[in-house]
Amino acid sequence: MPKPSRTVSDFLFHLTTQTEWEAARPTGEYRAGSLATEGFIHLSTSAQWRRSAARFFRGQKGLVLLELRPEGLEVRFEPADGEHFPHLYGPLPVAAVRDVFELEVGDDGAPHFRSMQPR
Repeated sequence: MPKPSRTVSDFLFHLTTQTEWEAARPTGEYRAGSLATEGFIHLSTSAQWRRSAARFFRGQKGLVLLELRPEGLEVRFEPADGEHFPHLYGPLPVAAVRDVFELEVGDDGAPHFRSMQPR
């Protein structure tokens, strides 16, 4: 299985709950439960996050998608489910998060971007 080529400018993504994200912000770092149990935080590329959301977060409310800059982070692309997924070895510094997107449950049960309301 060929390893995908990545540049340091590619943004990566992490799905979590709004509650977990808000709790992490004042501490300066986010620690997913998988950091303690597996030794890394699961991330996705822009091409992977929707599949991960549909598979692991179907029907869950109160989710956010963190868009992060991987520069300076220990990220390794490792094989899982027939492709290479990025894994962050260590906590995620809040400062590395470029943007936060609220997600909502779509008609198919999968998390989607919240609909934009006209201003």
